[in-house]
Amino acid sequence: MAGEKAVSTVTKPAMRGLLNAAIKRNLYISITVALLSGFAYKELVGTERKRRYAEFYRTYDAEKEFEEMKSKGLFQSC
Repeated sequence: MAGEKAVSTVTKPAMRGLLNAAIKRNLYISITVALLSGFAYKELVGTERKRRYAEFYRTYDAEKEFEEMKSKGLFQSC
C-alpha cells in the first residue's frame, strides 16, 4: 500500500449546452457593447453637432449672404 501511487481522474468537459451558453454570453456582450457605443456616439458626436447647427442658425443672416454672393457675381439672373 505504501508503494502505490494515487491515481486522479480528469473530469469530463461539459459539452451539453455549450453552444447555447456561448451564444447567450456573446449576445449579452454584443448588446451591451452596442448600447454603450451608441450612447457614447450620441453624447460625443450628436450633441456637439446639434450645438453647432443651433449656433450657425442663430447667427446666420440670409440677406447678408445673398448680397455677398450677388456682389461677387455668382448669379446670372440678378
